[in-house]
Amino acid sequence: MFGSSISGILLLASLVTVQAAPETSSHRFEKRGTFGPISTGAPNLAGGNAVCDAAPISSFFAGMKPPYPTNSWWAPYATSPGNQTAAGPFPYESWLEGSGVTFGVSANRQFDGTSVKNPSQTDWRASFSEHSGTFDKHKALGWDTQTVTVQYFEGASSMTAYLVPGSPYMTFKYDGATPVLTSKNGDIKTFNGKTLNTGDSTSATGKSFTVTNSKGGTYIIYALSSITLTATSAGTITASGKYNDILRLAMLNNPSHQALLDQYSSIYATAMDMDYSFTDSQGTMFFNWKTVGDVNNLLMLTWPHHRASLQNPNYPATSSLNYLTTKGWMYPALGSQWRLTYKLPAITWNAPRKLDNSCSQSVIRGLEYEIGQLNASDPAVPGDFYYWGGTMAAKARLALIAEDVGRNDLVNPVVQYLKASFAAWFQSSAKTLAAYETGWGAVINKAGATNTWVDFGNGYMNDHHFHYGYFLNVAAVIAKYDRDWLNQHKDYINFFARDIVNPSSQDPYFPVTRCRDFFAGHSWASGIANGAGSRDQESSGEAVNGYYGALLWASVALSQDHVNYAKLMLATEQQAAQVYWHLYPQQGENDRDNPYPEAGVRKLVSMGNVMDFQSGAWLFWGAQRVQISGIQVLPVTPVNEVLYDKLWVDNMWDYAMPELVDPSIGDDFKCVIIAAYANSNPQVAAEWSSKLTSWGSGNTYTNELYFIGTRPNPSGQAICGKLPENPYGKFKLQVASSGKYVAASSGNSKLVASGNDAGSGAVFNSQYVPNAGTLQLDSTKQYVTADQGGKLTLDAARATAGAWEKFTIRPKIGAPDGVYSIKASSNGQYITVGGDGGLVNNGAKESDSAGFKFVA
Repeated sequence: MFGSSISGILLLASLVTVQAAPETSSHRFEKRGTFGPISTGAPNLAGGNAVCDAAPISSFFAGMKPPYPTNSWWAPYATSPGNQTAAGPFPYESWLEGSGVTFGVSANRQFDGTSVKNPSQTDWRASFSEHSGTFDKHKALGWDTQTVTVQYFEGASSMTAYLVPGSPYMTFKYDGATPVLTSKNGDIKTFNGKTLNTGDSTSATGKSFTVTNSKGGTYIIYALSSITLTATSAGTITASGKYNDILRLAMLNNPSHQALLDQYSSIYATAMDMDYSFTDSQGTMFFNWKTVGDVNNLLMLTWPHHRASLQNPNYPATSSLNYLTTKGWMYPALGSQWRLTYKLPAITWNAPRKLDNSCSQSVIRGLEYEIGQLNASDPAVPGDFYYWGGTMAAKARLALIAEDVGRNDLVNPVVQYLKASFAAWFQSSAKTLAAYETGWGAVINKAGATNTWVDFGNGYMNDHHFHYGYFLNVAAVIAKYDRDWLNQHKDYINFFARDIVNPSSQDPYFPVTRCRDFFAGHSWASGIANGAGSRDQESSGEAVNGYYGALLWASVALSQDHVNYAKLMLATEQQAAQVYWHLYPQQGENDRDNPYPEAGVRKLVSMGNVMDFQSGAWLFWGAQRVQISGIQVLPVTPVNEVLYDKLWVDNMWDYAMPELVDPSIGDDFKCVIIAAYANSNPQVAAEWSSKLTSWGSGNTYTNELYFIGTRPNPSGQAICGKLPENPYGKFKLQVASSGKYVAASSGNSKLVASGNDAGSGAVFNSQYVPNAGTLQLDSTKQYVTADQGGKLTLDAARATAGAWEKFTIRPKIGAPDGVYSIKASSNGQYITVGGDGGLVNNGAKESDSAGFKFVA
């Protein structure tokens, strides 16, 4: 651990490789310090140890021991059956067969109106004739945060594949082996300019060869020392004998690209180190490729997010080499070191500006109500990881908001509630248990070790940054206000932090930053389920939150080094979300850094899922626009001020509007879209927020209004103005049109408008609920409940108030002053008066509602 203060000082760090590849580099960048691990202690979780039934392939990791990467681009190599498509090394995708490495570049980009697709394509397999084809005759030699080295072996013969994302070449080192290249996409049609008819073969000697097959296009084969190759029309290219040097293959999708590929074909990367530097406001990642040859002339490919952050790049012309991938065009850059600089977030616990005065009263009232609902003697008992985490993180925000608005008296009740709920994670008798998975090295839901349906596949390492970002958020808030709790539980909470944001290979129990794909620039939610299949991530918002939770935890429990690391992970995840999940119809087709050139794609406004071979405006679990966009927004936290850029939220607002005004669609996702829109127009957002009746499990009324009320406000106008609210107090209800008063009929407490005499009316206590209220029959203290089907008469029959007991009471449109409509929050239907005088929640529109006077 390097420990010096970095305030205003350049501090450099690096990540060493997890398992060192064989040293073949002719150049190594100077080490300038190493990030120390968060901790190195053995996990001791309440659930003990567990073993996931998707075990790592032992032959692939021969001679090695956990922890192993689980969410990396190459996870399919290591997970049974070991032959699924890997998400790289882009521009290629690859498979491991028994006899060799198969790879290809997608040449068939498609857009179906919902998804843009680059279907994986099988072009060639690299192998050697001495290999038996036995599947366990290959293994990993080493890996780092970006690359993996795989070796095929048979006796004294071997082929080593340096699988390096961003390389335009596939690179294979042969030792005492006879190279065999097999076309996997049609017969060979030409070899070195010679046409091959059926049954033909031809030989050539040299260091460069071109080959075209019938379906896969043209590749160039580069040999670093002279070799003789024989090609057959049936699809094989075989060397004349054993070879002891490098072969490289590159897809040639345009003849004009050959000049650049030829020029730099002899310089190759075998692995890479990552270094870091920090100032108070900036973080820089250094990609340092271990390079054989002139380090200044290593030819690599960049994606849009790289080009947004690269400092002093050496770019050849984009026309000289390019590949269109799912993430857009990859263009060339020269040099074995990249410096990618990011602005670090300055926001931690709360918004960077004070709450607008016009919102203060409503926020404080919301705090008092929502905190008043918490009961530390009856806390929420964790029944899962995901929903518990999101719900508790939303409660934790209440303590931070209370402190920010000067209501310190409200902080401790929240902290006590969080502590009481969190206590279950430390108890071996708890219903839901965290355990240490020993096969790969991870914290998991113990019940999910053999069941992918538990917690969205948490036991198979799916979604860990989603889940544990919430855990760390909650723990950080408790620790902020209770140092004794922190001291008692710090090591335990660190297990969750080490699982998702461990910065060091010196941790013997957890891989480096599990979900992050450092070359892709973002995280993958996919773990090892289903053979580790395609990589994907839906909720970019929760990916951001994973590193936000890590930042909060580091701020109270870890070193400044770990604070900076979490900030950098957060900043890069936010950037990737804006580049690959946020869509901008305003971008031009020919914009260099537009990942989605198709105008039809950009009109979709938000990607719901980004995968290795496709990105689309869809979700595995929902199809509404508010869901597709909302999952990129939530959770609503102060740090996402940067994420919700004005252009995107304006686009999202217009795109989602048909559903925002649809009363049949609930508010759980509408609320986060409204909150994000406040970054563009806080006054409009505040007005819309006043119509919400629910905020989902991961948000609250208070957090919604606090976020809106702390937005940049260049107009200077009051953000909240006069927000509408129910009339509160004790009232009798009178039907405006008939003059009849509402009474609770004897015997069954049904609400009926029956008498014109005020004395016949029942007294109701109208009590505060955020943006709504409850009606309690004063004589019995029972709450009025709506009917689920909207057919039965309202009934004052509940001792406690829940969702079915909430009503929104607002001035009725077009009616005289003092006349209100009443809407049941439970089903969004308005209260009408039937022919028998019974009050029923069955009005589809506000104009259907009966008008009521609230007589004090």
